[in-house]
Amino acid sequence: MLVAGIDAGSNTVKVILMEGNQILAQRIAKAGANSLNVVNDSIEKALKDHGKRMEELVSIVSTGYGRDNISFATSQATEIFCHAAGVVLSMPEVRTVIDIGGQDSKIIYLDDSGQVIDFVMNDKCAAGTGRFIEMLAIALETPLEEMGPLSIKAQGEIKISNTCTVFAESEVISYLAKGIPREEIISGVHHSIVTRILAMTRLRKMHGDICFTGGVAKNIGVVRWMEKELGRPLCIPEEPQLTGAIGAAVIALERIGESE
Repeated sequence: MLVAGIDAGSNTVKVILMEGNQILAQRIAKAGANSLNVVNDSIEKALKDHGKRMEELVSIVSTGYGRDNISFATSQATEIFCHAAGVVLSMPEVRTVIDIGGQDSKIIYLDDSGQVIDFVMNDKCAAGTGRFIEMLAIALETPLEEMGPLSIKAQGEIKISNTCTVFAESEVISYLAKGIPREEIISGVHHSIVTRILAMTRLRKMHGDICFTGGVAKNIGVVRWMEKELGRPLCIPEEPQLTGAIGAAVIALERIGESE
């Protein structure tokens, strides 16, 4: 049976088509000013590329920032459960998921059967999210995709002490004015975001294998700092941005069985 998982994030739209337990198609697109148009376009193209029609979709689960706006979805699911399901599909040994998205970050704890037992989330401030890195990349006049590679070239590191994005931007500009090497400032930015994420574990320690998902997991600078602070390697999906959409598709399959 053909199902779809749609993750309508604040920055990007992700679509997964699954037939049985196999991923048939995947798409990632910038959300833009009208994310619903992007969702419609993405799913139509994914279906067309594989000779499928909308009417063949048995179940469609939406998740993410704009999940309630997707009228043709048959049901919705939270990002927490979708990221957990998406990780467990390919990495059943994982017990902790760290997800850093465009506008929020979260740590999800799983039991030995891969079920969610707890989570903690930061969705009130840009600090500790992908948006924090984007804004400081602009201040540094550095393309976002170059932030990670430059970070790991740093010989030293500058501490970014402000948690507010606006004040952190002023701090970065001040360091640039002092002639501090750009890569050292970028390394400090990445260390700062990792520190804020790991501060979320105060109430519950991470356990087992740890998976890092979300667009920020593509940033090698953040990955290196995360692994250094944790003292262990991270499991990272082949395409970490798709984890939520994959999980939504998995849940779409499960809900077919529940309705029968």
